[in-house]
Parts: sequence; structure tokens; C-alpha cells
Amino acid sequence: MADIRTAHVTVPRTARYAAFGPPPGEADEWWIAFHGYGQLAAAFAEQCAALDNGRRLVVAPEALSRFYQGDLIGSAGDRRVGASWMTREDREHEITDYLRYLDHLLASLCDAVATPPPVHVLAFSQGTATASRWVASGRVRAVRLVCWGGLIAPELEITSPSAPLRGTRVQLVLGLRDQFATPERVAAERARLDEAELPYEVITFDGGHRLDHATLARIASA
Repeated sequence: MADIRTAHVTVPRTARYAAFGPPPGEADEWWIAFHGYGQLAAAFAEQCAALDNGRRLVVAPEALSRFYQGDLIGSAGDRRVGASWMTREDREHEITDYLRYLDHLLASLCDAVATPPPVHVLAFSQGTATASRWVASGRVRAVRLVCWGGLIAPELEITSPSAPLRGTRVQLVLGLRDQFATPERVAAERARLDEAELPYEVITFDGGHRLDHATLARIASA
């Protein structure tokens, strides 16, 4: 049998994001919005329309791994394309790559202003793990982390008084009929956060695994 080895090489690549609102230097707030599994940035940005008050810049980075969805039979032109933040395969390098990407995106916004405004991080579904890792890295000073329909990445250090997540306002937003953020998973997450004495808020709405316009507008204005 051949002696198969794997190795890695770092390469430059082009990432895509969607945005709406005023230019970086004219915005009162920046919202970085992370889509869920199988979504694309532009479509997710449309779902964040409740944030559009004319003074918020909303930037939705798109995950680096795209794929065709649905039945593989037939023309590729007929199938929807989605994106994924990572899988279990080679996960540490996937995480490193997207953290580097997010750092670069934020730096490009900061380069356009003298003093950055407050940064809010909103994440949906699979994006909550990605966003919480980014905030926990300390690379972004987020005043708020909104985890919607998903949980904080399980491996993160949240007990230390110096943990960056303890310096941001953490909000868990849950649909009462969410088939993924089930009561059992949410109870386990709350027990973990309570044990770590990490302050957080829970906000619920009558709905499933989706953003809710009225709830998002209420959160943004609070």
C-alpha cells in the first residue's frame, strides 16, 4: 500500500461579502452579520433588513466553502449554491483560515475611518460558532454578540475573567419552534454558561429556525 501523506500550503484567495448602509466612515454602528449553513451573503443580508435605519453599516461575510445543494442529478445551473463555514475535516486549518479572513475584512473597514464606531456581531445558525470564535479570539472588540438559532462554539474558554467573550454583551435568540436549537441543546448551553458565570440574555420569539424581522429590530434598538 502506498504511503499516503497529507501536507498544507497557505495560498491567497478572494472572499466575498455583501453590505448595505452608509460608508464605513459615515455609520454610527457596524454590524457584522454571519449567515448560516447553506446560505449566501447577499441573501442573508436581505434577511437583516430590520437593521437598516440609514445609520448602520451591515456587512455580511460569506463563508469560504461553496457547494451545490439538492439533487446532484441534472445541470449545475439548476441547483442552488450555498456556503459553509467549515466541516469536521481539517477543522483547525478551516478555523484559522476564516479567522484570518475576518480579521482582514475588519481591517479593511478600519482603514477607511479615523475611529471605528461600535461593532455588533450578529450570527445565525452555523455562523454562531464562527462568530463566537472570532469574538473569543480578541481580534474584534464587539460590544454585542447575538447568537441566533445557534450556540457558542463548545471549545471556547469562557471561565477566565480575561476571556474576551466576557467583555461583550451576549444574547441568545431562539425561536420557540426551532428544530435545531432544541430545548435540550439550549438547556445544556445555558447550564454551561451558568457554570462559567458568563453573563448572557435569552430572547425568544414565536417561530422556527429563521431570523424574525420584528425581533431583530427590537434587539437592534435596545
